Amino acid sequence: MTEALQALRAQLGEAGLLMGGDLGAYETDWRKRYPGRALAVARPASTEEVAAVMRWCHTHRVAVVPQGGNTGLVGGSTPDDSGRQLVLSLSRMKRVREVDVANASLTAEAGCVLAEVQAAAAGAGLLFPLSLAAEGSCTLGGNLATNAGGTQVLRYGNARELCLGLEVVTASGEVWHGLSGLRKDNTGYDLRDLFIGSEGTLGIITAATMKLYPAPKERLTALAACESLEAAVALLGLARERAADSLTGFEVMNQSSLVLVGRELPQVPRPLGTPPWTVLLELSDAEGADHARAVFEGLLESAVDAGWVQDAAIAQNLQQAKAFWHLRESIPLAQAQAGLNIKHDISLPVSAIPGFVAEMDAALARYLPGIEVIDFGHLGDGNLHYNVQAPSGVAAADFLAAHEAPINAMVYDAVQQRGGSISAEHGIGRLKREELAARKDGTALALMRAIKQALDPLGILNPGRVL
Repeated sequence: MTEALQALRAQLGEAGLLMGGDLGAYETDWRKRYPGRALAVARPASTEEVAAVMRWCHTHRVAVVPQGGNTGLVGGSTPDDSGRQLVLSLSRMKRVREVDVANASLTAEAGCVLAEVQAAAAGAGLLFPLSLAAEGSCTLGGNLATNAGGTQVLRYGNARELCLGLEVVTASGEVWHGLSGLRKDNTGYDLRDLFIGSEGTLGIITAATMKLYPAPKERLTALAACESLEAAVALLGLARERAADSLTGFEVMNQSSLVLVGRELPQVPRPLGTPPWTVLLELSDAEGADHARAVFEGLLESAVDAGWVQDAAIAQNLQQAKAFWHLRESIPLAQAQAGLNIKHDISLPVSAIPGFVAEMDAALARYLPGIEVIDFGHLGDGNLHYNVQAPSGVAAADFLAAHEAPINAMVYDAVQQRGGSISAEHGIGRLKREELAARKDGTALALMRAIKQALDPLGILNPGRVL
């Protein structure tokens, strides 16, 4: 195999194939739950080089683990510990190929960091709305491979809804040139949607054409304190009624999540303290500052009069707006600092969320007194990060070992009973593979396996992930 690897290095160059030395940055996932050992790390700089890597892997029957920014949370982008899987990093493919202002689209390579894609759109006076906490390090290819959501799904949709076309390298090293700026194309099966959300198990996304939008004239952000989740849902209904498509963000944070931020990251301001529930709202208005502020103030005044909101603060400038978002984005950072926890990235009908949370909070308190539920997420689109941490004084690793399986069963049973999903935006990876097999409709699983077999008959693309 060493001789074969040297032949691959000759094609990719010294920087294109890393062998030996410290590969830890590529071998360990962000949560440090799935450390592995790679055969080598391929770092192709072009689509042609990705195709060459895949032809080499196909010839030598070597499994490939595609990797973008390695910010995933489900163990989908790091190798196992066999030392036989090749990591294929797209980090050198970071060129924005085109910004088409007239067509309101942008074409970029898979290794482009999300923040760089946003900046390229902004440089043309347009908006690329995909936004999430890891945007400074996650990549466009990874966002598409997991169908990432983020904070503006309420208005613009997931990564899938933002994508017009893809360029993909197949398991055998062929290239599908599917980049397109078309909004309408009814010529057969939608291959684009097949690869989006497939987590690198069907093909390697190397570039994408994405939708852009007019930049809003005004963006206003506010925090609102609510006594109950039912009140937060009522506020969401009123916000949709008053703001319509101008409502681009509606996040919710429970008391425990903000207490955790205060404990782990005391330097982060909490303008409203730690009420039972805190809502973060964002309004992106096309009519300008005066109109946006009038809508926001009227909305919050009505919510106060109805008893749904006890206190509120509207950001007075960009710095305050960033501080409000930083509070929301500090929750996963505080959790990482506190230690391993049981993460649930679930989606439910918005109407079912208060009942689910009340039932699960009570059930978990009975199951293990002192347990901490860190509940936050994108209430506007029904996506909660319903995370569970060990009681004070209990080691995080011991807590996971003893309680992860039963707690997952409790949470996922309740989600399934309400017609929800066990994965809203993080994917399946290795973390939820068995849960998917146990809970997904049998016909759906059979169709998924048939697609996998058709596109990757040797099983070399991210094996052991998703299926």
